[in-house]
Amino acid sequence: MKDRQKRASSKDVAKLAGVSLGSVSRVINKFDNVTPEVREKVERAMATLDYRPNHVAQTLRSRTSRTVGCMLTDITNPLYANLFRVFEDKFREAGYLVLLANSMNNAAWEMDILEMFRSRGMDGVLLAPSNERNPKVIAAVNQLGIPAVIVDRDISVRQDHVQFDHARGIEEAVSTLIGLGHRRIAIVLSGIESRPMRRRLEGFRAGFAAHGLKPVDKLVVRMPSSTGNAFERIEAMLASPHPPTAILSLGTNVLGDVLSSIAARGLRVPQDVSVVSMGDPEFARSHVPAIATVSIDIDLAAAESARLLLERMQGSVEGKPRRVVIPTKFVPRGSCAPAAQPSADMAVKRSRRGLAAPSNRASRSL
Repeated sequence: MKDRQKRASSKDVAKLAGVSLGSVSRVINKFDNVTPEVREKVERAMATLDYRPNHVAQTLRSRTSRTVGCMLTDITNPLYANLFRVFEDKFREAGYLVLLANSMNNAAWEMDILEMFRSRGMDGVLLAPSNERNPKVIAAVNQLGIPAVIVDRDISVRQDHVQFDHARGIEEAVSTLIGLGHRRIAIVLSGIESRPMRRRLEGFRAGFAAHGLKPVDKLVVRMPSSTGNAFERIEAMLASPHPPTAILSLGTNVLGDVLSSIAARGLRVPQDVSVVSMGDPEFARSHVPAIATVSIDIDLAAAESARLLLERMQGSVEGKPRRVVIPTKFVPRGSCAPAAQPSADMAVKRSRRGLAAPSNRASRSL
């Protein structure tokens, strides 16, 4: 039987490249203090020898796994999907692999994930737990013993935070709609008690208060989750005697359900109902008309999260937890127009449309 070919070592790479073993280590670990010439020699030697670093051995020697854990609630949410994409880019540039775990709003899963991150020697973690006020989840985060950045959660732990200013963008959107004559404005939120939902509702109410008005309580719609089916709830609301003239929707598949229910009632955007997405999925930009949004600078949010975590992992920053706030802004588009004036003709029109709803729904995939 043919002997198994001996695997090349870092010493073999150093010898072929004509550099020190330390230079090979710095290239492998993507350190900056390597000249382009040395880096090119080492990478050429690695390719020639088909050298593959032994990451287990590296972890034992350096006490670093070069991995970062990332716990999000649901990666099907476009906001989290886009955040994770940029997280991967930022940490890859720094020589780290990002491992994703979905908690699906389950507190027990979140504690299991946190324990897995800790026991497997992650260098740091990015966390967005849905159960941010669960004492056991809070205790698990505090007991991690590794650097962490909490992403858009109000959780009382001794870690750095990156938070989104949801209220500001929502208040701006509501104020714009009121300026267009809308008073019956609906908002569709997740019923999960989390920071994003609380801050969005605060901004919603603040937008009305700025004009000396109050929102209609029945037009605050709470869904079981941010990615659940909302079609029937929204269609029933539109079929009511006093339907909304504008809707603020989560920018997940819920937005697709909102648009589908509007079409199913025979109504038009924005002539009959104005629509604003909380979040800016690609679908919102390509829809006709384009959907106005309350948007977050995802690149900035991810870059700041990565910066805070890398500084902690590399020991360049110590001391008290830091907090960075990422602004949101309202981006007007063709889905917003002056409120349609109610009339007897409109009431008859709504009734007739309700009897003959079109069978084809708007696209619900975002």
